[in-house]
Amino acid sequence: FTLQMSMILPNDEKNGLLYVSFNQDHSCFVCGTQKGFIVFNSDPLKNRFHREFEDGKGIGMIDILFRCNILALVGGGRNPKYPTNKVMLWDDYQNKCIAELDFKTEVRAVRLRRDKIVVVLDAKVHVYNFNDLEQIDTIDTHYNPKGLVALCSSPTNPVLAVPGDQPGKVIIKNYNTSGQKKNIISITAHNSAIRQMALNQDATLLATASEKGTIVRLFDSTTGSPVTEFRRGALSAEIYNLSFGGPKSDWLCVASDKGTVHIYSLDTPIENRSSSFSFLSGFLPGYFASTWSCAQFSVPDTKFICGFGIPDNTNSLIVLCANGKYYKYVFDSEKKEAKQEGFGSFAESDEL
Repeated sequence: FTLQMSMILPNDEKNGLLYVSFNQDHSCFVCGTQKGFIVFNSDPLKNRFHREFEDGKGIGMIDILFRCNILALVGGGRNPKYPTNKVMLWDDYQNKCIAELDFKTEVRAVRLRRDKIVVVLDAKVHVYNFNDLEQIDTIDTHYNPKGLVALCSSPTNPVLAVPGDQPGKVIIKNYNTSGQKKNIISITAHNSAIRQMALNQDATLLATASEKGTIVRLFDSTTGSPVTEFRRGALSAEIYNLSFGGPKSDWLCVASDKGTVHIYSLDTPIENRSSSFSFLSGFLPGYFASTWSCAQFSVPDTKFICGFGIPDNTNSLIVLCANGKYYKYVFDSEKKEAKQEGFGSFAESDEL
């Protein structure tokens, strides 16, 4: 599974959704709405709890710490509950905010782990200790309006990946338990700006995709060395998200605006397809020598994010769509195919 994936939605979504995000292990997902927020169980799909504020104001960004009662909230929508330049820490047991972080510019993303809070702004990333909210680091980045960030939730691997100071670059930082920076790695991942990135569950691998969206690259996050690259397609595409899956990060799925999810084998690369014109690789090595996905499936709805299931059910893939539709697919690693097994809705108009 990937460590964090989210989808920011426009104010005019008729279902009232403003934001959708998986938690750290994909066991649940959270929705920011025009009136509050909702937390759902991922598999099976079930409404865990729903908070609609009395003043009917919106939450435009939300992150939950695994399945506990602590959430990070940022206002949004037509009538924001909180300013968009503040991160509010919400304790759902107490039904109130217990702390806040204030910034000079709009918050683009917020990520939680048990010992850290990471806040992404347009061109900076701030890192805080969770227990006392002490700021321990600030990272300058390239212009990052989409709030790209990857944060490992493993207690033994406090690793953070953010865009570098130039388009196409990524900075990886590993923090030790005292909060001091253990090492810093800079990677030139692509020639154009980064569009998506993801760390695997133990933060040993980093996957990246650029704005062009034709190539996905894999790096050793401990050294910055390239591991391999995969071709998604020949035509440019917007990559919605990247997600690792399997007990040992055996698979990588790539979702795009082409309405497809591609699955690549990391454990046994020979299982991935090669171009039928690979004999021409000497003429066009960048294309005909590429490694293609071993399986793919289509999602019938619009913008979506896709992630492998919870750790004890890593053959399932959960798809969350901007229109509130929910799909569950089961990936057969032997047959190299994914079939739809479940369907539902998490955005009913009377609920949001």
